[in-house]
Amino acid sequence: MADLDVSQNGASVTVANNQSALIFLGTGCSSAVPNAMCLIQPSDPPCCICSQALSVPPEKNPNYRCNTSLLIDYCQVDGSHHYILIDVGKTFREQVLRWFTHHRIPRVDSIILTHEHADAILGLDDVRAVQPFSPVNDIDPTPIYLSQHSMESISVKFPYLVQKKLKEGQEVRRVAQLDWKIIEDHIEKPFVASGLQFTPLPVMHGEDYICLGFLFGEKYRVAYISDVSRIPASTEHVISINGAGQLDLLILDTLYKTGSHNTHFCFPQTLDAVKRLNPKQAMLIGMTHEFDHHKDNDFLLDWSKREGIPVQLAQDGLRIPVGL
Repeated sequence: MADLDVSQNGASVTVANNQSALIFLGTGCSSAVPNAMCLIQPSDPPCCICSQALSVPPEKNPNYRCNTSLLIDYCQVDGSHHYILIDVGKTFREQVLRWFTHHRIPRVDSIILTHEHADAILGLDDVRAVQPFSPVNDIDPTPIYLSQHSMESISVKFPYLVQKKLKEGQEVRRVAQLDWKIIEDHIEKPFVASGLQFTPLPVMHGEDYICLGFLFGEKYRVAYISDVSRIPASTEHVISINGAGQLDLLILDTLYKTGSHNTHFCFPQTLDAVKRLNPKQAMLIGMTHEFDHHKDNDFLLDWSKREGIPVQLAQDGLRIPVGL
């Protein structure tokens, strides 16, 4: 991927004050990598990917993958930086400790949710860790953009994060302060988060469930699709070279290395979609322990040369400077 200027795990990071960047906080599946079962009930021979977690520090191990999440460091025309987080999964606190510190991310200005599954929302309680301290919650709430379906689900899972006022006699407890903003799951209904416009990209995450991807960037068009088993024709048109125009970067789901899955793209379907959409470049996310970062990127290097589309597996901590 010679066209992308990337900073990876363990590398020194020089943050350009006048440039936006994409930071991959997590690139793994819902259960993350290493797979816990591989470590507590090891096979014979042991899983070579998961066993690395016992001997190689995570920051030096590209096969160590937290729940899929992207941070957009958006530099506005006046030089100010806004930090937009897509998804807040089960591993959010770990991602903050590892990558917010490494990349000097001081806060979160907006949150966007793709859907309401555990690997996208169960870190919501930990958002208070990146908000100013106030024992009585007297702080400005962080805007959080989500679909009505996600809102209804989160209201059941996290009622204390959603309620506007305390009930009579209820004690004040310090919790994350969030300003819930409903977005429509429609490509013709864009919204603006921290100054950056996003177009929802409805995709099927199983045939009974709609998940949202997002298209953003004017000078550099990025499509982020983390959980998908099928891309409807209307969405595909918006992000296809044969439709509304070629993407500069496609970030796309790929769960297993072989076969198929009812709710996710696997490697064969992902590469078929990349060929069909034909972006200038693609990064793959959502991988299980079936993927070996170095070996599979070697395969993708050959595939990229053959197909004319640079593609590689992303990794936790990867930072890509872009001009949005």
